[in-house]
Amino acid sequence: MRIVSHRKLKEFYERPGHEDSKVALERWYHAAEEADWHNFAEMKQDFGSVDSVGNQHYVFNIGGNKYRMVVVVKFVMGYIFIRFVGTHQEYDKIDAKSI
Repeated sequence: MRIVSHRKLKEFYERPGHEDSKVALERWYHAAEEADWHNFAEMKQDFGSVDSVGNQHYVFNIGGNKYRMVVVVKFVMGYIFIRFVGTHQEYDKIDAKSI
């Protein structure tokens, strides 16, 4: 899969207090980059905790469920768009279906 944009991950784990997310986010990035998902079921096989929230938006638990990431996946095109990376408190303030 092609992931747009790695910069959002880096900006998040470089923020003070979020340095502990770096390994988990980079691990997710490399696993997703190597994947060739054609549907949600295939993605769920690799990441069992991923949830579909509708409108092609998916939520991943990161770092032992300490952080959340929302992505848009265009399976036909093979693209993943990172829309949000944050804590659970930050996640609770967004609409994951439309971000």
